[in-house]
Amino acid sequence: MKILVALALSVTSVLAADPQPWIPLFNGKDLEGWKANENPATFSVKDGELVVKGDRAHLFYTGKGAAEFKNFELKVEVMTKAKANSGVYIHTAFQDSGWPSKGYEIQVNNSHTDPKRTAGVYGIKDNFEAPAKDDEWFTMLITVKGSSIVTKVNDKVISEWTEPEGWTPPGNFAGRKLSSGTVAIQGHDPGSEVHYRKIELKPLP
Repeated sequence: MKILVALALSVTSVLAADPQPWIPLFNGKDLEGWKANENPATFSVKDGELVVKGDRAHLFYTGKGAAEFKNFELKVEVMTKAKANSGVYIHTAFQDSGWPSKGYEIQVNNSHTDPKRTAGVYGIKDNFEAPAKDDEWFTMLITVKGSSIVTKVNDKVISEWTEPEGWTPPGNFAGRKLSSGTVAIQGHDPGSEVHYRKIELKPLP
């Protein structure tokens, strides 16, 4: 009987274990594995933090080659300064300049003049109430699985979006479709300053 109980506890332990570990995308020391486009000086690393401040630019994760993710959880620790604006792109791809045309943007903005606030799916399922405060660290979790995107801030669900079958994005958002791709961090404008200190991804089946 004792052997059976021990075996059952062992199996339960294995099943409860996290099947996929969190993969750190940002090492806290430099921008290894990342590639900036039109204004690389917008991105710097200081005291273990990714500081985003400067002219419009986007920083794309490239890993050790081409980074391609489909279903995953993406966890970032963020701190916005007053009137800051940034974003985290998913299912995107590197481009030399301009706002990324492929994938969705998850907004990072608690007090900018743009009323679309943090953790909204920008232009698609917007959030108009800031879920965090400037000058305070918060955790944003983005879960992408199948046709759905769910965002959380400090474990609170902020936005849930399910892409309809045969989805045709509106207006200027032709590339807002779930497929696969990398992630990117947005530098919005010279008056915006945002800090990221942890960027981790967990692949999902």
